[in-house]
Amino acid sequence: MPRKSRTPAPPRRVQAPKSRKDTRSSRAIVVAAIAAGALVAVVAAAGYFLVRDGEAQAKDVATTMRDAGCTYTTYPGLQSGVHIANPDATPKQWNSFPPTSGPHYGQWVIWGDYSQPVRLAMSTHNLEHGGIVIFYGSGVGADQVEQLTRFYRDDPSAMLVAPLPKLGDKIAVTAWYAPNADKPDQADKDSKGVLAECTRYDENAFKTFRDTYRYKGPERIPPESLQPGS
Repeated sequence: MPRKSRTPAPPRRVQAPKSRKDTRSSRAIVVAAIAAGALVAVVAAAGYFLVRDGEAQAKDVATTMRDAGCTYTTYPGLQSGVHIANPDATPKQWNSFPPTSGPHYGQWVIWGDYSQPVRLAMSTHNLEHGGIVIFYGSGVGADQVEQLTRFYRDDPSAMLVAPLPKLGDKIAVTAWYAPNADKPDQADKDSKGVLAECTRYDENAFKTFRDTYRYKGPERIPPESLQPGS
């Protein structure tokens, strides 16, 4: 008898090869998360070190100025961006003399070295944009004034030098320092006015002050916009 044809066995179910795609995706997500976390940590650390370095530099300025026989004082920074209508006004909010922060006229003093007094309400605007303003009293000798002029000419960007008779025999070096100017909610809160008063010019002290605080006001603009005559 002919052999009965055997019913062919159903085809074996083909198992799809185990894909590594999902595993790789999971690993990629984990790696990305770790990388993002590391980046946040790096940014936070960088911010911490910048703040710490800024504080260290401020301490260096204080020490350098005092070693040169100057006084060094910081004041709570007053609100930036507040403009007043009268360029000759002396707002009661100012907390130092000369002013180191606070309300000011809407136009700054043209950057330069002056032989006549300038309006304080205007020079405060120079400070707001990261300028260094140096005043000298009526009792400061001609030789000291000449040294201030040389100091100015050495690197005049964002620099303003002018007489202020009320200072007597003192030279005042001023700045408005805002370490967190890039954070609008922190710019004013963390800012401070900085005032050093000296009875004589000291090259190292003045350079240290200038290099630490210049271009670091609460409303920063490019240095090329802070050149003499502008």
